[in-house]
Amino acid sequence: FFFVVPMSTTFLDPKVVQLLGVFSVTAVACAVAWSLCRGQAPKVIVAPVEEEEASNPKTPHRKFCWDTDRTKEHVPCWDPATMDYLGEAPAMTPEQVIEKIQLARDAQKCWAKSTFVQRRYLLRIILRFIVENMETIAKVACRDSGKTMVDAMFGEVMVTCEKLRWTISSGERYLKPEYRTSGIMNMHKTSRVEFTPVGVVGAIVPFNYPFHNVFNPLIAALFAGNAIVIKVSEYASWSTKYYSRVISACLKAAGAPADLVQFVTGYGDAGNALVTGGADKVIFVGSVEVGKMVMRAASESLTPVILELGGKDAFIVCDDADAAALAQLACRGVYQNMGQNCAGPERFIVYEKVYDKFCESVAAVVRKMEQGAPLSSPYIDCGASCMPQAPAAYQKLVDDAVAKGAKVLAGGELPKEGSQGQFYPPTVLADVTPDMRIAKEEIFGPIMCIFKVPNSDAEAVALANNSDFGLSGCAHSASQARAAAICQQMEAGMASVNDLEGTTYLSQSLPFGGVKYSGFDRFAGPEGLRGLCHVKSVVENRLSFLKPSIPAPIAYPSNGQGTDFCLALCQMLYGYGLGMKAMGLLALIKAVIPRKPKKE
Repeated sequence: FFFVVPMSTTFLDPKVVQLLGVFSVTAVACAVAWSLCRGQAPKVIVAPVEEEEASNPKTPHRKFCWDTDRTKEHVPCWDPATMDYLGEAPAMTPEQVIEKIQLARDAQKCWAKSTFVQRRYLLRIILRFIVENMETIAKVACRDSGKTMVDAMFGEVMVTCEKLRWTISSGERYLKPEYRTSGIMNMHKTSRVEFTPVGVVGAIVPFNYPFHNVFNPLIAALFAGNAIVIKVSEYASWSTKYYSRVISACLKAAGAPADLVQFVTGYGDAGNALVTGGADKVIFVGSVEVGKMVMRAASESLTPVILELGGKDAFIVCDDADAAALAQLACRGVYQNMGQNCAGPERFIVYEKVYDKFCESVAAVVRKMEQGAPLSSPYIDCGASCMPQAPAAYQKLVDDAVAKGAKVLAGGELPKEGSQGQFYPPTVLADVTPDMRIAKEEIFGPIMCIFKVPNSDAEAVALANNSDFGLSGCAHSASQARAAAICQQMEAGMASVNDLEGTTYLSQSLPFGGVKYSGFDRFAGPEGLRGLCHVKSVVENRLSFLKPSIPAPIAYPSNGQGTDFCLALCQMLYGYGLGMKAMGLLALIKAVIPRKPKKE
């Protein structure tokens, strides 16, 4: 309208131009109105309790004790930053888990018949609720996992909103039947791939992002027409009380089956029951050791699994990079969510030319960072670790590295005995070498490990690939082409050029997953949606009156001309050059002409 109409005034009658203008404005108005209408979703209200809403609840809490508060019947819930005891969740038995799978299966039979319009409607309701209640959602995640509000907004809320937006706008395109070329043998038929829901998806999710880890598989599973049973971590079960109420309210508002989403709380036996109790596909996010156990358990029933098992991501800083300018980016990558990220840099491979400047710059940032209870102040940079055992494990890795020659530039020591909270200080280790434990094992914590390499891309890539893991990585250079070339050589499922590797997850059109010990299969993107479907190949006659028939030379009983017919047909269709194809056609005509049977 803004370009065509003004240009057309030179050639058209003013009245025609006026009509074009009115038509264009009307069309734009209709398009906007249609867009607004199709995006409407009812408002859902879920009232939070005091602990879920308040930054500093007035109700006093006793302190959690790891040694005494755990029982076989219940899963304890606590705030890892304040150690306030928040209550408990049931430790479900295998029988209870199987019952939940059956409830989900019954609900899925109805949901499988839903249209994409209905599924988008449900996702819009969820998206509206999240945007209108994001502060409460983030606070609940902070209290359950110890992260800061900024970490929660980035890692919990915003990525979930983006996944919802992409699925709403693009999901149907990748789940509709996809037509393929039929080939020369089937030129009279159409060929398509259909995607049908697998049924009940089982998801075993970790503690690091309690909100997103629930909604990430839920969004894909429901949009693909499945039900889902989610087993949450025993280290982050409290938030499920609020999030399950949210999901139930959204399902009700959308008119979806109430039992479509089920939650499981408990320990290893509950997770095993989800894998072996009848789920049609299992998503597992966690450690390599437990991932192997999931595979073994799933193999008994040949249940397909998606494994995302963590990483040891490389962050390469080339000799022409601005090391000082990368300090903030590097620190955000390591200390976001206290380093408890599947796709997060753990090995900083820095070229010798810029090594000292990089070490100096990141250490200066880290020494100014504040650590404490995340909801106590907006100036807290680092919160607590989810797992009570984690700080002691971090210290062992640091001690081993220091004993082998690494230097502590910041942090590196446990808080004084008797300190409250599951804290470990943001730490910078320089002069890390491949023989150290911390260079090989996944840290999953707030420790930056810096390796020095000669000014050689080949050596940097070799060190980056010297790992059992291969989830993601990134490279930084003044030359984007150089950084891209380095990323191309990384043995990883994802890579980011001149940015944090985690930025790949902000593009929800991309699949998420790794290679080697980081697991296999993918979630997110078209691959994630289709991965929760059965894939069916279908061929159909282009014209309904066409009927299948068997040529006489290959019909039963044999007339003795079958071999000649097949040879001629193959030569005609696939022969090299027109001459050979023509000879094949002549041979085919000869092969279909009935012959008098030879007498024995």
